Amino acid sequence: MTKSVKHFFLILIALVSCFLPTMTVSAEDGSALQRIQDEGVLTIGTSADFPPFEFYAVVDGERRAVGMDIFIAEKIADDLGVELEIQDIGFDSLLPALEARNVDMVIAGMTPTPERRKSVDFSEIYFKTFQNIMVKAEDQDVYSSIESLNGMRIGVQASSLQEQLASQIDNPELMTLTDLNDLLLALKTNRLDAVIMQGPNAEAHAANDEDLHTFVGGFEMDDDDQGSAIAFRKNEDSLVEAVNESLNEIEEQGLIEDYLAQAGEYMAVSEVNEDGEEVEDGFVSSYWEYFWDGTMLTLFISAVSVFIGMILGALLAFKRLSKNTFVRVVATAYVEFVRGTPMMIQVMFIYFASGIFFDLPALAAGIIAVSLNSGAYICEIVRSGLGSVNKGQEEAARSLGMSKKQSMRHIIFPQALKNIWPALGNEFITIIKESSIVSVIGVGELIFQTRVVRSISFQGILPLFVSMLIYFVLTFSLTKLLNYYEGKMSHD
Repeated sequence: MTKSVKHFFLILIALVSCFLPTMTVSAEDGSALQRIQDEGVLTIGTSADFPPFEFYAVVDGERRAVGMDIFIAEKIADDLGVELEIQDIGFDSLLPALEARNVDMVIAGMTPTPERRKSVDFSEIYFKTFQNIMVKAEDQDVYSSIESLNGMRIGVQASSLQEQLASQIDNPELMTLTDLNDLLLALKTNRLDAVIMQGPNAEAHAANDEDLHTFVGGFEMDDDDQGSAIAFRKNEDSLVEAVNESLNEIEEQGLIEDYLAQAGEYMAVSEVNEDGEEVEDGFVSSYWEYFWDGTMLTLFISAVSVFIGMILGALLAFKRLSKNTFVRVVATAYVEFVRGTPMMIQVMFIYFASGIFFDLPALAAGIIAVSLNSGAYICEIVRSGLGSVNKGQEEAARSLGMSKKQSMRHIIFPQALKNIWPALGNEFITIIKESSIVSVIGVGELIFQTRVVRSISFQGILPLFVSMLIYFVLTFSLTKLLNYYEGKMSHD
């Protein structure tokens, strides 16, 4: 093994170790409750694609998360005398976000299973529920019990209780996805025979979609598996006690039924005119604001990431061409590490790991991750472009009295830019599409808003089609713009 290779691996290990948390933050009893009251904000984590528990609706002209769980969280925040802040994150990322201190508690119709209790604490069960099986309406006579599903294709949500309950079906062919809407779409497009879902959520979808039919599954479950509870970090007993007091008041006052009724009103997809007839708006007119907001945020993330990535990539390219061995190996280690790991992991790592030390907003974490990733790829594009310019160009410039910086600025880089422009354009287009990955940490870009629309409209394919059209328009327009400037450079 050469000395340069050894240096590369040593610095790569050093870079990785710098990002790894060196301490485990464990809240002492009372500290979490006191901190929340001192800061005046209670941050909850949820997955708002789960009506009637949590979903989006327009309330007084403002789009926000609603549902039984959200109303419970608002009651808890009022009792604590603090403001409520909602972080909408994918269901399978909720507990990691809690343990990384990105949120104070998780309320998302979560079942306090023994496996989850090993890593987090739970409140008292606030809602007794049941588990349903969802099938296509045309198959309701074929599938009517657990036994009828033996050997069939079954869909379950990742990291959910339903994933465990599927083991009670003999020889199931499981499909595990993060988003319930994707599972229902797979069911309706004949990819699945049935989906296991929490009862109220299944009934909500079946009531709004005539192509679906649901029935109680009849699974064997422990008492803890038949209810929803709020999750907390370990050893935050005072916060758990305070929340339990609020939950007891909710039970004593019978507020759960009121919360469910209110959620049902928000779930109505049609309005009634003066004659009492239902009037349903068109899909685009009803949800265009969601797609507009998502598109604008996607463009913002992409523009900022491209700007930062260009600067970082150019700097890294020059460092990789440096004669200083240490500088060159550090830049190489960074580029190879970033290119060798998936962007989704990078996004989640930066967001969750930062929560251990300081509160980094999800949008900022997403932009940082996309920028760092883009910088590594732009580095290689710029480096290849600089290497494509004949060395005689620099020698000629130096013989004319130009300094190394002047020759790079006026002679080498302009020629390199012409050579790498198509590759840079491809990277810009890629960033627009790959910025969708930040939706996993709750950033409301286009894919995130598409998930919201699918949840509240009870439609699976149409929102995806609209998103595809938007992405096509964005990338096609950018391609034409880049081609225009490429043509101008070719004539210079």
